[in-house]
Amino acid sequence: MTALRCVGVAACLVVSANAHAEETVIAIENFTFNPAEVTIQPGTTVTWKNADDIPHSVVEDAAKFRSKVLDTGETFSMTFANTGEIAYFCGLHPFMKGKIIVKP
Repeated sequence: MTALRCVGVAACLVVSANAHAEETVIAIENFTFNPAEVTIQPGTTVTWKNADDIPHSVVEDAAKFRSKVLDTGETFSMTFANTGEIAYFCGLHPFMKGKIIVKP
């Protein structure tokens, strides 16, 4: 159980926002990211899970993040705090593409 102490209204709002963090799972299967595009709110954690029987990776187009090579059943997670669009691909199979849209 987590105790909540407020120091002014702003601190309570921040704690409350963090208490409602969400997670979205993207399956890597049949050489695709499924779903290929997701829309999330800031603070959401996205987890990619390799459900294929061959390795894959997750690489942001501008190389801001990169997973290790994921074997079958392995996962990679990122939490997105800022709004915007993040395009990514599989570093081993560049034709595999996906997009995350972060909206308030």
